[in-house]
Amino acid sequence: MAIASLFALALAFLLAPADEANADEGAARTVITDQLESFLTGDFDRAYGHASEDIKRLYPTLDRFMSMVQGGYLPVLRPGNYAFGRTEAMPDGRIVQEVLIRAPDGSDWTAVYYMEQQPDGSWKVDGVNLRKGAAGMT
Repeated sequence: MAIASLFALALAFLLAPADEANADEGAARTVITDQLESFLTGDFDRAYGHASEDIKRLYPTLDRFMSMVQGGYLPVLRPGNYAFGRTEAMPDGRIVQEVLIRAPDGSDWTAVYYMEQQPDGSWKVDGVNLRKGAAGMT
């Protein structure tokens, strides 16, 4: 009985980091989904709210943020549909998440989201690398 309890305790300690990583990945995906849906519905304030403080320093107003998005991220602004691809947890704690996007014109894109956990535990978008074509984690 003691061996079984010890084994169960050891297994719980081994699985805890995996559960935490899965929870973080799920939380990051929820933020990405909410930002994409906010763009689609025209709730740009909400979309901007998902940007990290570093992004907000670069684009300190909603107008500047939206000019950047409209100027270089149209598939993210108006995705025809999208699906999550590969996820990678980085040594620095960030999460890198691929999002496969079909643009309204039918072209395929891969958006690589760099997600950063905030001091309050929430996740924010800290950058997006957009590439035309099929997925390829970089």
